[in-house]
Amino acid sequence: MARTDRYMLSLLVALFGFFSLVLVLVYWINRAVGLFDQLIGDGQSALVFLEFSLLTLPNVIRLVLPISAFAATVYVVNRLTQDSELVVLQATGFSAFRLARPVLYFGLIVALMMVILMNVLVPASRATLAVRSAEIAENATARFLNDGRFMHPGDGVTLYIREIAANGELRDLFLADDRSPRERTTYTARRALLVRGDTGPKLVMLDGMAQILRREDQRLAITRFDDFTYDLAGLITTGGPDARTLDELATMELLAPTAALMAETGQSRATFLFEGHSRIGQPFLGLAAALIGFAALLLGAFSRFGLWRQILFAVLLLILLQLVNTAASSAGLQDDRLWPLAYLAPVTGCGLAAGLLWLAQRPRHRRRGAAVAA
Repeated sequence: MARTDRYMLSLLVALFGFFSLVLVLVYWINRAVGLFDQLIGDGQSALVFLEFSLLTLPNVIRLVLPISAFAATVYVVNRLTQDSELVVLQATGFSAFRLARPVLYFGLIVALMMVILMNVLVPASRATLAVRSAEIAENATARFLNDGRFMHPGDGVTLYIREIAANGELRDLFLADDRSPRERTTYTARRALLVRGDTGPKLVMLDGMAQILRREDQRLAITRFDDFTYDLAGLITTGGPDARTLDELATMELLAPTAALMAETGQSRATFLFEGHSRIGQPFLGLAAALIGFAALLLGAFSRFGLWRQILFAVLLLILLQLVNTAASSAGLQDDRLWPLAYLAPVTGCGLAAGLLWLAQRPRHRRRGAAVAA
């Protein structure tokens, strides 16, 4: 790699890392606030919040990488222009396409990172997040166990716990089960433990008493016990593991959908194919964004006031590219024969960048032609 390419590439990578860090923090803090309220409010620890936050990071990083690549390219080109370094390179005979070579390398690096994220890290993190969310949903302690107040975990069931010890032991428990039309059962226990069973959580009561009141003749039966197990699975609707979403599936499963997968997710074959090809095509939006930012700024001449008109033009082109991507997604999700539209936005972006680079060096060709004619 030439020294000029290494120099520009180092600047691009450094600024890309800075902008990515800032944008990831902004996105992450925005999402973490709601996640914090949800988990901490349900009684989860800070470690669970940290785990869930880390599992959401790959998807956040995937979203910000194209924007970071564009911002880094625009900043570097504007800086090189203001310092006259880019002007010197152009004066030595570097064409627009030659100047774009380090940007091309940079865009391919960003695209490779997005390929790894979209095809490996994001599906793995989403699958792990779904499993952990299901485990949290099955945790009865996080759902309704609070000491010092009456709770109603289900219709016809009343629960009261005087104190929950630091080791998880429930002290002085009262449980009234009024779901049966023929009898009403009241349990009291000095101590109780909440354990996980094969079919769901279970409440193990120790040193207690069960009072069964028959409604028909109002007869009361009292039974004392040393230990008794009460099944809480009927009070907590787990429904088994939730059906997987497209984000949790591997790319090969999306590209070759089976009837079982489509039934599990409730999605059509067109959705599977388009999402699968999007994981291959969308990473190159980072390449397209970087090239558009570079080519648009290369159209401008040196100015002490900067290249703000060219920067605005580049932003408008990026918005246009996003509109193309949105329109292609809407059409591709409707028909399984339109999966090639997943590549439309990246190809359009790279085509726009190539056209802008051609326009950027065209005036110089005209000047050379005029000089030869003279």
